[in-house]
Amino acid sequence: MTVSDKPGAIQITTKDGAEIYFKDWGPINAQPIMFHHGWPLSSDDWDSQMLFFVKKGYRVIAHDRRGHGRSAQVSEGHDMNHYAADVAAVVEHLGLRNAVHIGHSTGGGEAARYVARYGRGRVSKLVLIGAVPPIMLKTPSNPDGLSIEVFDTLRKQLVDNRSQFYIDFPSGPFYGFNRPNVKPIPGVIQNWWRQGMMGSVKAHHDGIKAFSETDFTEDLKLIEVPTLVMHGDDDQIVPITNSALLADKLLSKSVLKVYKRFPHGMCTTQADVVNADLLAFIQS
Repeated sequence: MTVSDKPGAIQITTKDGAEIYFKDWGPINAQPIMFHHGWPLSSDDWDSQMLFFVKKGYRVIAHDRRGHGRSAQVSEGHDMNHYAADVAAVVEHLGLRNAVHIGHSTGGGEAARYVARYGRGRVSKLVLIGAVPPIMLKTPSNPDGLSIEVFDTLRKQLVDNRSQFYIDFPSGPFYGFNRPNVKPIPGVIQNWWRQGMMGSVKAHHDGIKAFSETDFTEDLKLIEVPTLVMHGDDDQIVPITNSALLADKLLSKSVLKVYKRFPHGMCTTQADVVNADLLAFIQS
């Protein structure tokens, strides 16, 4: 692993040659909080949380997943094992201990796999927000999951017109802007599009398989740290019945918080509520 510093950016190069960009703000000796973003976004999706917690005196870290945001658009490694190993490389470089890891959506799967495989002795708590574990796809062992056709449709929309897809998705179900009496916020939609279009279409295409077909059941069983599971009951992207409600049963030290009518993108549209509950959990 090598490290390079540039004005306004810090990045590491992993053993397989992927350059991973990350932000690291706040006092170096403060308790670290590391954020894991969702598909197909970047560390910028955590702006509200990072500003909130750095002002509270925490050290906040967020990276752009390989192929996303400002990280290298490498051809391979767009799977949960590589995602977790990339996180471990950043954590090792920064020497993080007693860290809280917070993952949203796909980032929740990444965080869960990291904590299960690499987190012993380094992690104090875990938070899963609208997260994909234990598994999204319908399988013989997960009969209530989503059919493969749902994810094939996502892949087709991505291939047909990625830019338009990245307008339509946040304009509708991601933030619940398709619900009655919910007013779309143009800047939020545009920022989602901006982040998505920064990344690699191949990484995003491969990432659909990673977030939908990876089974995190055994990861969840291995996690021993206190875990907060946060989920909106109107999440149209990761339905709560087949994610948070099941994950809560598999985790040994979990607290489940269900938010009435909150959408998948609750960290942005309901940031004040989310941030307050995160702070209370971290301080507990």
